[in-house]
Amino acid sequence: MKVLHITILDKFIPPFITFVNENFNPNDHLFIIIGAPRSEYGMDLNIENVFWLDSKSKMLELIKYLYEANKIIVHGLWDERIVRLLYLKPRLLEKVYWVMWGGDFYFPEEHSDIKRFVIKNIKNVITYTDGDVDYIKKYYKANPKHHKCFMYLSNIFDESKYKACQKIEKDEIWVLAGNSANNTNRHEFIFESIKKSGLENLKVIVPLSYDGNVEYKNKILNIGEKMFGDKFYPLLDFISYNEYLNMLYNIDIALFAHKIQQGMGNLIQLLGLGKKVYLNPESSLWNLFQDLGIKVYDINGDIDLITNSEELENNKRIVKEVFSLESLKTQLKRVFDE
Repeated sequence: MKVLHITILDKFIPPFITFVNENFNPNDHLFIIIGAPRSEYGMDLNIENVFWLDSKSKMLELIKYLYEANKIIVHGLWDERIVRLLYLKPRLLEKVYWVMWGGDFYFPEEHSDIKRFVIKNIKNVITYTDGDVDYIKKYYKANPKHHKCFMYLSNIFDESKYKACQKIEKDEIWVLAGNSANNTNRHEFIFESIKKSGLENLKVIVPLSYDGNVEYKNKILNIGEKMFGDKFYPLLDFISYNEYLNMLYNIDIALFAHKIQQGMGNLIQLLGLGKKVYLNPESSLWNLFQDLGIKVYDINGDIDLITNSEELENNKRIVKEVFSLESLKTQLKRVFDE
């Protein structure tokens, strides 16, 4: 076992495990998933190189794996037990590669001293955005080596996935507002921007099935219904993958007001489909897309439907070139073999 992966079970993880096992030697990888075995997000419970960390008694086995591995890839610093273990055994940090997810390091004041120590002393980080690395350098005094990789299949644009999608004949404008039920989406700001735009005959689609608490979700439901009535369309349950693709395929404009890096997978799909996307310039993704030559629009300005077809076609071309399966394979090979 060359590479030990430590992760929570999230929607990105089952496809990632399958991709690694199909494109690299499975014997070189062991995936430790924190929690009890479950088939959520399409997880296959019969994969041989998956170890479920579902009891305290298995922590000793985990420690053995940590010392045996040549490289430890931590997919998000979410679990306090893992963070504490790295704090107590700092020599392990020399071979830790941390996949930065965003919510696991933003707002340093909300994180423990132990976690701040671990972030400061991690030697290698994996992210595609330079802004996230700059963030931990500034707020955690970290100085890691940056390995540029977009890591998950959700960040891949594959045009063939949309062949079965159908263009819906519709009179209304479909507006996608945010990507989750987390308050970092700043839904109220987006709703006010939509109101100010003067756009009518809308369908305001608001994904609220992922990553949030009930109190905030209920608040947004109440506000959305009051502001938009039957034009408000919250997504409260996970939809199938094909339904998700078909929804993105039929979106007209997308509004993301996050000040932090979130929703990258959604944004790549939307830009690859040639949709008009509004972003917050404070987000590190703004700079990422600007550097790639991808045109995104300022969420703080006026919201409209005016589009430049040449710009959107250029967006599609760049996304297909940059966020491809071959690029991901190359990037992962570099991370695994270094």
